[in-house]
Amino acid sequence: MSCILLTGAAGYIASHTWLALQEAGFDVVGVDSLVNSSIRVLDRLQTIGGREPVFVQGDVRDASVMDRCFEVGQARFGGIKAVVHFAALKAVGESIERPLDYFENNLGGLLSVCQAMKRHGVHDLVFSSSATVYGKPDQLPITEDAALRVTNPYGQTKLLGEEMLRELERCDPQWHVAYLRYFNPVGAHESGLIGEDPRGVPNNLMPYVAQVAVGKRQHLNVFGNDYNTPDGTGVRDYIHVCDLAEGHVAALRYLAEQKQSLTVNLGTGQGYSVLELAQAYGKAADREIPLVFAPRRPGDIDACYADPSHAFATMGWKATRGLEQMCVDSWRWQSSNPNGFEG
Repeated sequence: MSCILLTGAAGYIASHTWLALQEAGFDVVGVDSLVNSSIRVLDRLQTIGGREPVFVQGDVRDASVMDRCFEVGQARFGGIKAVVHFAALKAVGESIERPLDYFENNLGGLLSVCQAMKRHGVHDLVFSSSATVYGKPDQLPITEDAALRVTNPYGQTKLLGEEMLRELERCDPQWHVAYLRYFNPVGAHESGLIGEDPRGVPNNLMPYVAQVAVGKRQHLNVFGNDYNTPDGTGVRDYIHVCDLAEGHVAALRYLAEQKQSLTVNLGTGQGYSVLELAQAYGKAADREIPLVFAPRRPGDIDACYADPSHAFATMGWKATRGLEQMCVDSWRWQSSNPNGFEG
C-alpha cells in the first residue's frame, strides 16, 4: 500500500480525493493551512472513511512544515510515494484584485512542495491545473493540444506552474507529473457530510444556486442572456467532484505504472447552460430558483467544455455522474449543512 501526500487536504476537491484514495487502498497524509477550509472536515472524513485522518496543519510554503509531512509519512506508513498538490488560492475575481498574493501563494507553494519532494527523494506529482489555461477557446470541445492563453492572474499561476514543472521534468528525467486540467467541479459526497463550503459570497455557480435554494440568498443573478448559446446563457462543463477525485486516483496509478508524465482534461464533454443548471437544481431541491438577469461580466465567454477522451485513452478514466446526480448530491449537502462546516 502506497502513501500519498495531499496538500490543501481539507479543501473541497482534496477532501473528496482523500476518501477516493482510501477506498482505492492508499494511505494518506494531509497538510493544510486551514486559511480557506475547516478543521471539522477531518471529523467528517473519519466518520465516512472509518479511519482517523493523518494530518499536519501548516502552510506548504514553510519548508519545516513540508519536512514534517514527509517525516510523518515515513513514521506512519513507511514513506510517501507521491504528492497530489491542491494547495492554492483559486478565486478568479480575487486574483484580479490581489495578483501578487496569487503569484506568491500559488507559485511559491508549488516551488516549496517540489523542493521538499526533491529533499525526500519523491518525484511523482499530480498537479491541480485548470481549464482556465485555455482562455477563450478557438473551437469546442477543447482538446489538450488547444492553444494556451489566460485572462486572469489565477489562470496565469496555473499556466506558469505547468511550465515550471515541464522545465523541471526536462532537466531531471526522474520527475513524472500528471497535469490535470479541471473544468467545473460541483456536487458533494453522497453521504452529505462533506461538500463545497465557500467563504463569503460564492464565486462559482452551483454553490450560489445552492444558497438560493436553501434560503440564504434571494435570487440567482444570471450574468448575460445574449450569448451565442441555445438559451443565451453561458455554457460550462460541470463535473461531479467524486468523478474528479477518482481522476486523481487514476492519474497516480498511471504515474506509478507508466513512469511517464501526462496532461489530461477532466470534464464530462457535456456543456450545460446557467438556465439548465438552475432548472435541474430546482428539481433536485423541489423548489423554484428565482432568477434575475444582469449584464455580462467582463471576461466571461459563451461556452467552454472538454473533450475528455484522452483521459479515457491514457488512464481509463471517464466521468460517470450526470447533472441530476450533481444537483441531488449538492442539495443533500447544502440542506443538511446550511451554514457549511461551521453550522
